[in-house]
Parts: sequence; structure tokens; C-alpha cells
Amino acid sequence: MTPALAWPLLTLAAYAAALWLYRRSGHHLLCLPVLTGTALVVALLALSGTAYPVYADATRLLRWLTGPAVIALAVPLYRQAALLRRLALPLLGALLAGCAVAVGATLALAFALGAPREVALSLAPKSATMPIAMAAAERAGGLPALAAMAVVATGVLGTLLCAPLLRRLRIEDERVTAFTLGLAAHAIGVARVLQTRPDTVAFAALAMSLNGVATALAVALLARWL
Repeated sequence: MTPALAWPLLTLAAYAAALWLYRRSGHHLLCLPVLTGTALVVALLALSGTAYPVYADATRLLRWLTGPAVIALAVPLYRQAALLRRLALPLLGALLAGCAVAVGATLALAFALGAPREVALSLAPKSATMPIAMAAAERAGGLPALAAMAVVATGVLGTLLCAPLLRRLRIEDERVTAFTLGLAAHAIGVARVLQTRPDTVAFAALAMSLNGVATALAVALLARWL
């Protein structure tokens, strides 16, 4: 079997195994498919001695399919459009506050720790979804590969920490939880909402989409002053 066929099949098998484990665990946060599935693929790459560029080339069709998957999120947005319009002002306020904190705090901390400008700009869009974060980092003078790593780490940590933090703050509204997950943990957070709170996925999808645009604009503007 050629690598062009083997790696997509192995990736799908790793995801299926990770999804099975996630369901068997009762949707335990530490068993998120993006976490365990990625670990399985990395292990396979290491054991086979396969370089990442070879894997990336072999799985380019799978990456292309992420586009239609994101577009499909427009369906729940359309179904709950009336409710989203009624909540437009508080949602907009939460979006702007979340984006400002995510980008501003990351840049401030990076520079406080002595990180180079390109590293700081690579980390700044970490709360945006992967394609937007990589493009925003590259255009601002950052490193797309580092931005991708930051996005994955933020998605996993954001999903792990969001629910416990909101419980500690005594926030029980599932719509708030969904919006927060989409805002802070992008696609990984949306996937979590889709699996555990499907009725509120429109809030997560809206937060992810708008925060991607807001983050790209914020990084582009701040990069001119840094």
C-alpha cells in the first residue's frame, strides 16, 4: 500500500479508535479525540520514521475536508438565527472582551518573558481556528508552524478548563458555556459542544467564526505597532 493511501486510512483508524475511547470513557475530557487521536498518529509517525512533510502531503485531502465541515456549521446558525439576533449585544460584548484578552494578554506575557517578536506574533492568534491563526501569524511576521501548535494546545487546554472554571464562577447557562468554548477553544471547543450540548452548538459556532475574524484583525493591527 502506498503512503498516499496508507496514511489517510491510518489517520481515520486513529480517529475511530480515539472516538471509541472517548465514548467508552463517558466523554471524559482527558480522552478528547483530538488529544488521543493526535497522540496515536504521532506515535505511528515516530515508529515508522515518517517525516511530517510526507504525512502532510499524503493527507491533504483530509485537510481539505475541514473546509466543508466548518461551512456545515452554518446550518445550526440559521436554525437559531432569531435567538442569536435577540442576544446580539451581549454576545458582541463577550466576543470583543474575549478577543482582546486572548490577544493582548498573550502578547504582554510573551514580551514580558523576553520572547522575540516573531514568537509573540505566532502565539497571539492562538484562540482562532487553525487556518485563520496560521494565516494571521504569517502575515504579521510570525511562524505558521508555531501558531498551529499554539492553536492545538489552546483548544485542548481551553476545553479542559472551561467547564470547571464556569462551575467555579457559578455560571450554569449552557448557552454561555457553548459560546465560551467556541470563543476560547475554537474548533475543538465546538466539537465538545456538539458532542455534549448539541442544542447550543450555534452559540459555539458563532463564537468561533467571529473570533477568528476579530483575532485576525487585531493581530494585523497590533503587528504594525510592535
